[in-house]
Amino acid sequence: MKKRYKIMSSFICMMVLTAGLVGCSKKSDTSSSKSVKVASSKETAENKGDNKKLIIAHRGASGYIVEHTLESYSMAYGLGADYIEADVNITKDNVPVVMHDIHLDTTTNVAKVYPNRKRKDGRYYIVDFTLDEIKKLSVHERSDLKTGEAVFKNRFPKGKSHFEVPTLKEEIELIQGLNKSTGRNVGIYVEMKIPKFYTKNGKNIGKMTLDTLRKYGYDKKDAKCFIQCFDPTYLRKFKNEFKPKCKLIQLLGESSWEDCKGDDTKHMLSKEGLKEIAEYADGIGPWTDQVLDQNGKQKQSETVVNPNLVKDAHENNLLVHPYTVRKDELPKYAKSADEVIRKFLYEVKVDGIFTDFTDIGVKVRNEGK
Repeated sequence: MKKRYKIMSSFICMMVLTAGLVGCSKKSDTSSSKSVKVASSKETAENKGDNKKLIIAHRGASGYIVEHTLESYSMAYGLGADYIEADVNITKDNVPVVMHDIHLDTTTNVAKVYPNRKRKDGRYYIVDFTLDEIKKLSVHERSDLKTGEAVFKNRFPKGKSHFEVPTLKEEIELIQGLNKSTGRNVGIYVEMKIPKFYTKNGKNIGKMTLDTLRKYGYDKKDAKCFIQCFDPTYLRKFKNEFKPKCKLIQLLGESSWEDCKGDDTKHMLSKEGLKEIAEYADGIGPWTDQVLDQNGKQKQSETVVNPNLVKDAHENNLLVHPYTVRKDELPKYAKSADEVIRKFLYEVKVDGIFTDFTDIGVKVRNEGK
């Protein structure tokens, strides 16, 4: 019954989108129209922009519907995304599921359903639960662990609907099913989450992820699939050991982040570091603040280690897909997400952009300069 509910709710979501009835924009936001416009095949094909520039749906249409749910992926698809992200984690019984964190507690009701299953650090880990146990949870809007309040207060109301944690298999089958029924060819953009953690817990996240992708025909040079990871040592090992044919992206962050502990991120951002990345990866995924400073300039700053990051990356034949543009979390230099995306795509000349608001990205890309 739960499975039927999940499929039906995704179907209903797509039907609503096709009818163009979803109105999600705030009146004060000037970066999109009063209602969210659904992209038709004709509109995505006929535009003044550069179709080679990719709009990547960050955790689905997470600005409108709860992140990493089939409903969110359905909406992102309907809004015209070129690729839909999949953050992969592994369950106790070795099933790849799609959630951003290695923990369950910031986006589900796990503490209520399984109050005695947390570790000594007080956190609930995906790897400690079977898929059946995880499917009993309800996914909600991302919340602050200390206060329980939604991180983005004007997004989907917390706890107002039931959403399930999807498996990688379910996300793939949804995207491929919609590709068949719509005639489009939307891709999947996979991230392997914190390989060091999973190795320590006896799970080979790379093999399990790639096995699933291969089963669905994604391990080809021309496949609509990217695999990204923050860990440079693991990504290089992954390439050498499993020999994936789809494109690999080296994510770039800060050394203080959980995903990047022990990595020399400043070196990775340098001209020399990019040459080394080009030995095993097809592109980079920098944080937007590593590309532009708070004045919107490619100038040296606390976060912009290499002002020539995009130029140096392109000289090494590396694609550049920065993350993440949000209309409810704008940099100081911008008044709208439209402005930020336009600057990155057509001034900085990156090859694609991650955004929580697919419709804004598609609109800007299609309008061109």
